[in-house]
Parts: sequence; structure tokens; C-alpha cells
Amino acid sequence: MADTTSSAPACDVDGTCYCPLTGVIDTLSRKYAMQLVSIIGAHDSLRFAEIEEHLPTASTSTISKRLDEFEEAGLVSRTQYNEIPPRVEYALTAEGDEIRSRLEPLLEWATANS
Repeated sequence: MADTTSSAPACDVDGTCYCPLTGVIDTLSRKYAMQLVSIIGAHDSLRFAEIEEHLPTASTSTISKRLDEFEEAGLVSRTQYNEIPPRVEYALTAEGDEIRSRLEPLLEWATANS
């Protein structure tokens, strides 16, 4: 008789255990997320206004929200300098840079096939 028990781990209702990319996809599928990863990754660090210049169609609140989400996910670091006027810079973390490098072939493919 065949063994009908499964060795698969118990999963959440959303199937998270079947797809370890779920969290990454949720984060990167949000509006302007991949663009932000690419823009910030193309520079050592950027100030908020510089990021806005690269995304003229994005609202300030959307950019701010994505940056907060990325910081919480460990993809972006936020450095605030004690200067007047205040200066804040954003840079990719090592994990954020790894995601950017893995996105590059996808972006190249999308450009070639659009």
C-alpha cells in the first residue's frame, strides 16, 4: 500500500510555504517599488527630493510609503544627518542591492520585449 501521508509542511491559507517569494512579490509589486529599487541602487545614496526627480509621476506620499515599507523590510537604509537644514539619505542595504541585481535581467527582458 502506498504511503498517503505528506511530508509537506503545514501551510498558511495563502500558500506562503509553497512560495517563499510571496513576501518579496508583495513588496515589489506595489506601485513604483521596482523603479525605486533601481533608482536608489543606481546611486550610492539619494535624498528624497532626488528620488522625486526620478519619479515625476509618483506622489510624494506614495514614494514616502514605499521607502517606509522598504526600510521595514530591510531593503533600504535611512540615514538622518544632524544638520540645518535637515538632511536624510536613502541607500540600498546589502539585501536590497541583491534584489536589484536579480531584477536587472527581468528589466532588460521587459525593455527588449516592450
